[in-house]
Order: sequence, then C-alpha cells, then structure tokens
Amino acid sequence: MSQIAPPKGPSFQATAIGGLAVLLWALLALFTTWAGDIPPFQLLGMTFSVAFFVSCIYWICRGRRALENLRQAPKVWILGVGGLFGYHLFYFIALGNAPAVEASLIAYLWPLLIVVFSSLLPGEKLRWFHLAGALMGLGGAALLVTRGGSISFDATYSLGYLAAVVCALIWSGYSVTNRVFGAVPTDVVGGFCGIVAVLGTFCHLVFEQTVIPDVTQLVACLALGLGPVGAAFFVWDYGTKHGNIQVLGAFSYMAPLLSTLILIAFGRAEATWFVGLACLLIVCGAVVASSDMIRRRRT
Repeated sequence: MSQIAPPKGPSFQATAIGGLAVLLWALLALFTTWAGDIPPFQLLGMTFSVAFFVSCIYWICRGRRALENLRQAPKVWILGVGGLFGYHLFYFIALGNAPAVEASLIAYLWPLLIVVFSSLLPGEKLRWFHLAGALMGLGGAALLVTRGGSISFDATYSLGYLAAVVCALIWSGYSVTNRVFGAVPTDVVGGFCGIVAVLGTFCHLVFEQTVIPDVTQLVACLALGLGPVGAAFFVWDYGTKHGNIQVLGAFSYMAPLLSTLILIAFGRAEATWFVGLACLLIVCGAVVASSDMIRRRRT
C-alpha cells in the first residue's frame, strides 16, 4: 500500500534523472510533426498505450513485487491520472479556443509555478536565485514562442486562455504534490499511462474522426510512446520525488529551446537572432537556479 512521506533531501543524481525528462520532451515537437494529421486525442491514446504496453512487459519480468507496487491509495491514482490526462486535456482545449502563441506561452508558466509552489513543501525554501533563474527561462521561452514578435490577448479567446492557465496549474500542482508521495514507487506511473490511454481513446471516439496512420505515423507514435510520452514521465516522477525541484522547474525551460534547435537541425525551423538570445537566457537561467546545488556538489 502507499506511504506518504517527504523525501530525505534533494539528490543530485535524482535531479539529473528528472532532467532527462526535459531532454525527452525536447523531441516532442519533431516526433509530433512526423505524426502528421493524427487527431490529438487519438495520438494521446496511441502513445500512452505504447507506454503502458512497455510497462506491462516490465511488470511481467519483475513478477509479484511489481504488481504489489500498483496497490496504491486512491489519492495516488487521482493525482497521477489527473496530472497526466488533465494537463493534455486542457492543453488541447486551450489550443482549440485561442491562438497557439498566446495559449502556449500561458501554458508554459508551469516551470515558474513549480519553482514558486515548491516553497510550500516541507524542508524546501524559495531563494532569490531560484526565482531569478525561472524568470530568465520564462523570458527565453517567450522569445521562442512569439518568435521575437509581440503578443496580444483578445478577450474573445478567454476560454482558451483560461484553459491554458488551468493546464499550467495542473502540471505544476502535480509535479510539486508528487513530492509528498516520495515513498510511492515509480512503477505505478505505468498504471497511470494505461488509464490515460483509455481516457484519451474515449475522448477520441466522442470528439474526433479516426485517421488510419501510415508507416511513418506509426513509427512516430512508437517513438513518442517510448520517449516524450513514455520514459519521460517515469524519470520526471523520480526526479520530482527525490531531486531538487526548484532546479528541475527552471531547467524545464530547456525543453522549448532544445526542441527548436532540433527542428532547426532537421530543417523544420530557421536559426534566427531570437533563438540565440533565448538560448542565452534559458541556459543562464538554469545555471543561476542551480547555483546552490552546483556549489554544494563542488564542496
């Protein structure tokens, strides 16, 4: 059964493992472009099914112990499924009811909110360099999302803006609250993926028209399910439970930067001045936010 206990202290290794999620999320945009015109909820159901299938193989290999790890309190399942499915649900609603630039920028407040909300956790303190690093990262993300241009918020898209705010609150709330369940094994994330796959498929059947994927799209779904929509959630779970959550929050702004650089490398985006400036802001922000952890590591 689940146990609720705060972790003993942030681990450098756990922080590094959690940071792998950011690197995997950087591949999300590229793989999604390869997925083509597959509707969002259909893609959600397919990719989370891949993650669940891989988890099943892992559980079978581990035997009874893995199955016992799935016996968790309802609140653990509500948090996990609510975090993973709720984030994607409201993100899709936001993109469907507001311009992508403004909706994406609002949704990407979640790393900053993680840094701020983490101060509410037992044993955690919000220092000025955590907040400064997160704000620098937000500035860099804003440059990438707006492509160096301006943004305008139109009241007509209030529903989309509100959904984007809820999206940011859900993921930041999930990530910070997950810290409290430090004794819950990461194995259970596979169960979350299975339920999210079912919910995504249900929403697809209700709201979307099915697209039969070709070979390229199937490979893209497999890659998404193994990486950005699979392994990423497992390492993020471990990192938020046992690592330095403020550093993870600030470092998360590396995802849109790396994603843009990968798209440039594959010829799907152009290298411009705002990409360079965003790179400087985000990297410097991550270093500033990590300064205390780096100093302790050297000591």
